[in-house]
Amino acid sequence: MKYLTLSICIILFSQFCFSQENPVKVLFDVTSSHLEPQEATIRHVKNMSESYPDSEFEIVVYGGALDMLLKGKSSVTDGVIELSKRKNVTVNACNGTMKRRNVQKSDLIEGVNIVPDAIYELAAKQKAGWSYIKESYNN
Repeated sequence: MKYLTLSICIILFSQFCFSQENPVKVLFDVTSSHLEPQEATIRHVKNMSESYPDSEFEIVVYGGALDMLLKGKSSVTDGVIELSKRKNVTVNACNGTMKRRNVQKSDLIEGVNIVPDAIYELAAKQKAGWSYIKESYNN
């Protein structure tokens, strides 16, 4: 009995020590036209997606932040391209915002996807258990 208890303790301890963190799903909401939250989003998702490769990350961009995803207008183009190539990251633009601003798919940076409605996407992902992060500008 003593050896059985010791064996179980060793197995549990090794599982605890060598197991990876539980994967999570994190949703980033970006609406600000300010550069700071756009840069912060790229930095946060880059670092987290590297540190937690089994987790999933989604960026949803709409409203005033759409320029973040537009060729020739984005200040974070390289970061968007890099993130969109990662298997655990999705970068999405809102089709509703694109329509209001007369933006076409061809205007978007390579690798950016389109969701029909950003707010619906955010709500559906939260309902499915995704964590929600609002990237915003603080004056």
